[in-house]
Amino acid sequence: MVQSLLFVTGTRADFGKIEPLALAARDAGHKVSFFVTGMHMLDRYGLTKIEVHRVQGVTVYEFLNQRIGDPQDLVLAKTVLGFSDFVAEHRPDLVVVHGDRVEALACALVCATNYVRCAHIEGGEVSGTIDELFRHCNTKLAYCHFVSSEAAARRVMALGEPSESVHTIGSPELDFHSRDSGVSIADVRAHYDIPFEEFGICTFHPVTSEAETMGSQAAAFFAALETSGRSFVVILPNNDPGSEDILAAIDRLPKSRFRAIPSMRFAHFSEAMKHATCIVGNSSAGVREAPFLGIPSLDIGTRQNNRSDGASITSCEAHDADTIAAFLRDEWGKRHPRDAAFGEGNAAERFVEVLADSTFWSRSLQKEFHDHA
Repeated sequence: MVQSLLFVTGTRADFGKIEPLALAARDAGHKVSFFVTGMHMLDRYGLTKIEVHRVQGVTVYEFLNQRIGDPQDLVLAKTVLGFSDFVAEHRPDLVVVHGDRVEALACALVCATNYVRCAHIEGGEVSGTIDELFRHCNTKLAYCHFVSSEAAARRVMALGEPSESVHTIGSPELDFHSRDSGVSIADVRAHYDIPFEEFGICTFHPVTSEAETMGSQAAAFFAALETSGRSFVVILPNNDPGSEDILAAIDRLPKSRFRAIPSMRFAHFSEAMKHATCIVGNSSAGVREAPFLGIPSLDIGTRQNNRSDGASITSCEAHDADTIAAFLRDEWGKRHPRDAAFGEGNAAERFVEVLADSTFWSRSLQKEFHDHA
């Protein structure tokens, strides 16, 4: 049975996670479209909506939900208004949202209040920030759940979700990393003007609950990287509160050893990761993709608290210059065994198998709390 699936994407990061699912659904014969909003629409962050438009055989809808500096509650309100109008006009069979961003929360809320099926990708994760609150809210609003691990599935069910609505498929972005990217590292260096033979990848995002200290954290962290004498490709942070202070710290870095890039195409990012000496910062890439690829990662601060305990991960605070120095000395260029805690790289295959089951579509849209023994 052909269904209309709408994938909501607000950032370069969530697009990399949902694209494999969208492509698999398209290839299975479903009608696939994207609702593109958030950071994708902003020039400062690379106008990454372009990447979504490159996907063949899908329909793309755009919605500008924010201006630079808008607080999260205003972004939430704008997205609810815009997505409500969209759903009233298009009425998709299934809306797919990812993770813990405010755009996903807004769209999940609209789906719940309008009795539209909503699938939540990567629910049940834990972290150290307000993102976890948004993620669990999405779980309670969603019709069904595609999670990355059995531990995540247990947490979703602990929130009262029925077991038949929870499907463990692994992290979708690993599907892409498990295969050839389609580009070479020479292509990556040429496209993004990366002059370094060896480089680490750095992404340091703001933590909204620590916005007042993000400037000092960023200054300490980047000072430690600079002191190391190593070279880094720096991907600019997302647009959460505190990002301006991080951007200011990045602007002060010597361009001879730090190549700052607003965003990278996912294929190029995947290839860059496979050739990186390490991943540093507080992006989920450091605790999910890096262990899967066997790349050592340094996780800074609280943003990814408790998400992974992979052997290739070192954790410390931004001001812990000694630990940062030791990591960059001892782990630089090492390789570790693959960690499959978040899947084997076949999430999209499992996703379309669930969609092919008629019982997936026949469950009641009325939510009930389920107690699990």
